[in-house]
Amino acid sequence: MVEQGDAAPLLRWAEGPAVSPPQGPELQAGGRARAGGGGARSAAEPPRRREPGEPAPPEVLLQPGHPELGDVEEDQVVAVFVVTFDPRSGNMVEWCLPQDIDLEGVEFKSMASGSHKIQSDFIYFRKGPFFGLACFANMPVESELERGARMKSVGILSPSYTLLYRYMHFLENQVRHQLETPGHYSHLAAFYEDKKGVLHAGPGRGSSLPPVYWLPSVHRCMYPEMKITHPAGCMSQFIKFFGEQILILWKFALLRKRILIFSPPPVGIVCYRVYCCCCLANVSLPGIGGAIPESKPFFYVNVADIESLEVEVSYVACTTEKIFEEKQELYDVYVDNQNVKTHHDHLQPLLKINSADREKYRRLNEQRQMLLYSQEVEEDYNPCEEDLFVLFFLEQNNRIFQTLLEVSASQDKTLTAEHARGMGLDPQGDRSFLMDLLEAYGIDVMLVIDNPCCP
Repeated sequence: MVEQGDAAPLLRWAEGPAVSPPQGPELQAGGRARAGGGGARSAAEPPRRREPGEPAPPEVLLQPGHPELGDVEEDQVVAVFVVTFDPRSGNMVEWCLPQDIDLEGVEFKSMASGSHKIQSDFIYFRKGPFFGLACFANMPVESELERGARMKSVGILSPSYTLLYRYMHFLENQVRHQLETPGHYSHLAAFYEDKKGVLHAGPGRGSSLPPVYWLPSVHRCMYPEMKITHPAGCMSQFIKFFGEQILILWKFALLRKRILIFSPPPVGIVCYRVYCCCCLANVSLPGIGGAIPESKPFFYVNVADIESLEVEVSYVACTTEKIFEEKQELYDVYVDNQNVKTHHDHLQPLLKINSADREKYRRLNEQRQMLLYSQEVEEDYNPCEEDLFVLFFLEQNNRIFQTLLEVSASQDKTLTAEHARGMGLDPQGDRSFLMDLLEAYGIDVMLVIDNPCCP
């Protein structure tokens, strides 16, 4: 990227023809995508339902675990554990398998700060190269030793978080079992023996650990499958909660900024906001993002994670600890409830919603309404809102980067106002975002900037 002018330059968009948007996936009602050409289905024409046994067409987004996709990820558990709150010692690991696994810090990750105020919760987190899911429960007891309350969490670790949701119900039952009959671990031991993954010992162990699956792995199957415990779905809740501000989060996620979401317990729903935020940054074009860090979902973090966060250049995480707000060196974007803010001056323009953002939000809601209509017309057809959400931003991101790559390959490398509009951006309102995007991804495009003192 080339910049010219004084310290406070004004961006002038050169006039010229727009680069036509790529013929990429085109969203249709029901969250399906169709490769280039042709118009989308009308609202009056719901998507055709596949007959039983009929092969999935290439336009359908396959999720991990789909029988036609094959074994994309191994369903394995590398540890199972029980964490308890001791009134004298605090949080502690009460039991685990295997017994020699390093679980340092898990006692705090699986029982969020402030959990004593709620009855139950679930928590996603990271522990080294693994991801964890723990279910927490709080039961009143008539015991002075336990100060009237017994609190425990039962959790597991896995190389991938995309399959952890399968064990939510089991973990919820087991934490209740541990509260009612403490010290009985036979069900957990049998579960571990059935699901355990093999970690190779010896000198080669570091290179033979199971791969860690980050979310933006579009080349595998667009996005991982996660479920939420309420029927509306996490994407729908995410959109309703943040409204137009999802477009602000989209820009920060695409720029791979460090995003920290604060919320008091329960933290389970906030872990899904972390996931949704990462979904905003998917790009499926080859050659994009090779030199930029992945947007890593850290899920729940606490003060014990400060050292690890200090060395991260990009992540999305959530916390229940308000002290993080004061530690501005750890994050670029801080989200408190529905208030998105940044302490970086150069990022302040990205906090403003512009006309192009409102248009994108309108289109997203319009497509969601088409999805709802298709569900009403065909009651036994259940298209996935997650598909629609992910594909909407995937198409938007692909259009932006396709245009930028075409301009960078042109002779004059000049980005025009029409280019910006063709990418679905506001030529003036998004100029700061575009400049940051070009710098972050190392795309060689000329921005024509006027000196404000010159006519």
